[in-house]
Amino acid sequence: MSGTTAISAGAASGAASRTPSPRLSADLGTFLTLLTTQLRHQDPTKPMDTETLTQQLVQFATVEQQLAGNQTLERLLSLQQAGQLAETASLVGRRVTVESNVLPLQEGRAEVVLPAAGEARRVTVQVLDPAGTTLHAETVNLGAQPLKWVWNGRDGAGTLHPDGAYYVAVSARTEDGTATPVDFSVTGRVTGAARTDGELVLRLGAAVVGFDRLRELPGG
Repeated sequence: MSGTTAISAGAASGAASRTPSPRLSADLGTFLTLLTTQLRHQDPTKPMDTETLTQQLVQFATVEQQLAGNQTLERLLSLQQAGQLAETASLVGRRVTVESNVLPLQEGRAEVVLPAAGEARRVTVQVLDPAGTTLHAETVNLGAQPLKWVWNGRDGAGTLHPDGAYYVAVSARTEDGTATPVDFSVTGRVTGAARTDGELVLRLGAAVVGFDRLRELPGG
């Protein structure tokens, strides 16, 4: 059944990005084509002056260096991500807290971590299916400490939904009725990890979240 439990707060953040080089490679090829075409069709009686040719060669060298530098950075990033992927093996089977609106329902249980009371004293938590239909909604009173709200997988009619990836939305209003944003996160058990499109992701059952969204790793 749904409920709330006080928990301790923790945070850690990280980010990873990748800079592809296909456009730079295309720019280099285009530059070489233009330079050779220009040299081949120049007027023999008025050849390109030395200064102009030198400037173009310098431009070529600069682009070539940038291309080589990007390729080196990509290799380093790939090695770093491979190391991170190996390290995530220790996370499999453990529960983690991530910043995401994707809610993993695992073994009939899903958890949302709500913040301590601030401008808003209560929030409305909505669980939605992949089509955006609200399955369950509940108003929760916030306390002095962060709370863990639990969904048991049942909708308003009492129908039990299968394990999978759902969505969660949390809204709040201040005492005067003004809408205010709410920071929340979700908790799930890690079932695997992968590199997708150059990004490291964690799998929480059917839910997939970026490794950089990891916010808390319980000890033990």
